Amino acid sequence: MKAGRILLLLLCLNVVTFGVIADLPTCPASDLGSGCGDSDEWEGEFFPGIPKIKYEGPSTKNPLAFKWYNADEEILGKKMKDWMRFSVAFWHTFRGTGGDPFGAPTKNWPWEDGTNSVAMAKRRMRANFEFINKLGVDRWCFHDRDIAPDGETLEESNKNLDEVVALAKDLQGTKIRPLWGTAQLFLHPRYMHGGATSPEVGVYAYAAAQVKKAIEVTHYLGGENYVFWGGREGYQSLLNTDMGRELDHLARFLEAAVAYKKKIGYNGTLLIEPKPQEPTKHQYDWDAATSANFLRKYGLIGEFKLNIECNHATLSGHSCYHELETARLNGLLGNVDANTGDPQTGWDTDQFLTDIAEATLVMHSVVKNGGIAPGGFNFDAKLRRESTDVEDLFIAHIGGMDTLARGLRNVAKLVEDGSLPDLVRKRYKSFDTEVGALIEAGKADFEYLEKKAIEWGEPTVPSAKQELAEMLFQSVL
Repeated sequence: MKAGRILLLLLCLNVVTFGVIADLPTCPASDLGSGCGDSDEWEGEFFPGIPKIKYEGPSTKNPLAFKWYNADEEILGKKMKDWMRFSVAFWHTFRGTGGDPFGAPTKNWPWEDGTNSVAMAKRRMRANFEFINKLGVDRWCFHDRDIAPDGETLEESNKNLDEVVALAKDLQGTKIRPLWGTAQLFLHPRYMHGGATSPEVGVYAYAAAQVKKAIEVTHYLGGENYVFWGGREGYQSLLNTDMGRELDHLARFLEAAVAYKKKIGYNGTLLIEPKPQEPTKHQYDWDAATSANFLRKYGLIGEFKLNIECNHATLSGHSCYHELETARLNGLLGNVDANTGDPQTGWDTDQFLTDIAEATLVMHSVVKNGGIAPGGFNFDAKLRRESTDVEDLFIAHIGGMDTLARGLRNVAKLVEDGSLPDLVRKRYKSFDTEVGALIEAGKADFEYLEKKAIEWGEPTVPSAKQELAEMLFQSVL
């Protein structure tokens, strides 16, 4: 019995970790008075004492200032803000609780009132836009169910969403818009077997209705992209799974989304976000290559791009750089969820990226892609469980923005120096010959190549100069 109670507690805490419908008892009477939970109004600022974040340069000691990110500074022909297109993730920033599989929530933001009401949702939305304005970015991302509460019926859920979205539209003004929106199809018990891959047709229909509405509100808010993350689109065991049928159902679902997007005149990019597992044992969008293959098989390659999340890349056994390059080379690099994991922790920890070398590799891929607009860098990252001050929200985002900005500056050094690209070109110089050109044009058959092999004899294989490549890379960090 005791073991069972502990397991139940851990499962409950794991659900709370997602933070999308968590109810926290965080309504101090001294802050909100007796009207706690009855109104979406808030007296004064949500972040008092936090100024608008400015660029002060590398020598500043101010933790609430940018050291490397200077929005209007031009690097490699674009302003930094146009390379980056930074976005705040609503779910981690305003619904993150600090809970994990082994501990209760630790975040007690002063504006929370302990309810999951529409009024509370509207208050969070006001906090979101104050945060965005003070941070100095102009994009945000959301799931439908983390900005508005689930209702007893689909109609009630849609009504709640409409009310909150109307406020968001007003608060956005003309300068702010969603980088992307999405539907939350993984937390509710109805989605325990998936949404688009559920064996129950009623769940499939419900998921379609929820995505339909989420696309509509993303369109209404001027969202530049719409994301599909299949957290439960996969299997726990193949013994009870018809994988072929589920993949076909997923393709039909995505085809219907494409058709509806076009029907309502939404011009945003549809994105698939690869992840290998967690919460499902095996997810059908395992990595960039798997997702690209799926899109090609079902004739969807021209309708979707990929949203690459760095922590998901490492969970699939790749580096973020590998996943970005795989997406780029397939013409599918659409957006980056900027985060990282902990090599000593076995789950998706969604930490802010602070590794300068990794950020440089990320930006190297983005620069080679010519940028990622209309995508950008979404901070799908959360505060550590132990970071509980409101100012920590700013410090974390500033650190992430500075890290990627420093990575961009490093890439500019690599490009301007030219040594590393020159090393790569020299490694393949044998293909810059008549024979190499025939091979790359698909005009060299095996008989021809056999003749050349006999003519040339045993080939001489030059050094790869890997240590030199690493030295050149490290020299710009």
